Formats: sequence, C-alpha cells, structure tokens
Amino acid sequence: MADTGQTVTYVHAVLKSALEHAVREDELPRNVARNVKTTAPRPRRFQPLTAAEASQLLQAANGDRLHALYELALRTGLRKGELLGLHWEDLDLDGGTATIHRSLQRTRSQGLTVLHTKTLASERRIALPTECLSSLKIHQEEQQAERQAAGTSWTDNGLIFTTPKGRPLDPGNLTRRFRRLLHNAGLRTIRFHDLRHSTATLLLEQGVDLVVIKELLGHAHIGVTAGVYAHVRLRLQRQAIDTLGGILSQTDAPDDPPTAAVVR
Repeated sequence: MADTGQTVTYVHAVLKSALEHAVREDELPRNVARNVKTTAPRPRRFQPLTAAEASQLLQAANGDRLHALYELALRTGLRKGELLGLHWEDLDLDGGTATIHRSLQRTRSQGLTVLHTKTLASERRIALPTECLSSLKIHQEEQQAERQAAGTSWTDNGLIFTTPKGRPLDPGNLTRRFRRLLHNAGLRTIRFHDLRHSTATLLLEQGVDLVVIKELLGHAHIGVTAGVYAHVRLRLQRQAIDTLGGILSQTDAPDDPPTAAVVR
C-alpha cells in the first residue's frame, strides 16, 4: 500500500485535474486546488537483501516450521498480513496460483482478525514459483501431523500458517522469529517488510517489467511502484549508460569497415 505522502500527492493531482476541466467548461470560476501545495513525499528507507543474502536466508530457513512462509515472502513479495491471512482454499497447488484477498491484522476491538484487503489493487491472483509449491506441500503435511498431535485442542480455521495448535500467528511473534532467523543466518538486521522490497529490487535488477512488479506487489497504481523503486531504476540506468559508454569508448578500429546499409 502507498504511504500517506504518496497517497495525498496522487489524490491532489487527480482533484486538480478534475477541477481544471470544470474551469474550462465554465462550471467553476477558478481552480482552488492550484493554491494547495503538496510536499514531495520522501521515499522510505529500506534495506533489501542482495541475491546472495536472500539465498543465505532461505538456506538458513530450511527445517524451520515456517520455511514455506519465508519462501513465499521472498519469492512473491507478499505483505506480512497477506501471508498470515492466507487460507488453504486460497491456493491452487495444481494450477500453481494463489488468490490474495485477505490479510491478518491486529485490531483494538477484535484482536487478531482476518480482514479483506483494503484496496481493489491488493486483491490479486499471483503465480507461485515451483519452490513455493514444493515447500507449501511439505508444510501441509507437517500441519496435518501437528493437527493430529494437538487432538481436540486444535483450532480449525483454515489458515496456512498457524501456531502448533492451529491458532493464528501473531504478527509481532513472526517479527521476533524473523530476527532470530537473521541472527542465526549471520545476516544483518532488517525489517520483515524489507523482504518485500528485496523481491521487487531483485526483479528490477533482472530486467522484469515495472508493470509486472506492480501487479505482483498489489500496488494501487504504477506511480507507487515507480516512486518507491526510483533509486533502483536510476542505478540500473547508470549501469546501462556506463556499459554503452564502454562500448563507444573502444579505440580499436575494426579490420574491415562495416558495409554501408541501404535505407529505403
């Protein structure tokens, strides 16, 4: 979801454009939105994992009862609440897809509650990598074993990721487990949300189209994706023009001049 600054800027731009149209049609004397100045949103600081660090984290997560969750987080960029709100019925393991339309949140009035995603853009269907499908099938078998061990104390709610007794996982507890995993893997401390940024950054570095990344992450509009990862795109542009500069700076002349092309 976009941060507050980005949302305000976007809404202001849309409102200003609509009022400008009304002025041109003589429906309004002036566009009052012109006098409202919005500050440019400062990009959030995040610390994405490198490809080597991401592989190191997944290797350290082998054997962890939440290994499938970490696989999903890194390979699909799902939000923490989306991961914890996933139900088995949301998955098509044969077709290799997941439908994202719920999120587990802690509310003041109801405690841990599974809610619908806040925006239509967040409701999406994503393709699941082969590695995620394999880890989810293993996780399903392990959950069945935990269900049998818990007996009548098992809470049946259809969630994929639960406590050993079937209850919803608290987001705060997941954060603490994640920090321990980072420590055990010998990795620097990052936020759980930085796994999502890691996914997007690594995809951008591999040349994946921004529209595809926007749809995978469930951003409301592509401007959010472009804004959040502007620094990554700028770095990739620098690498591209440096590569081009290297080619253009070659001093060795070819043995034979290229044949002139006929342009029709």
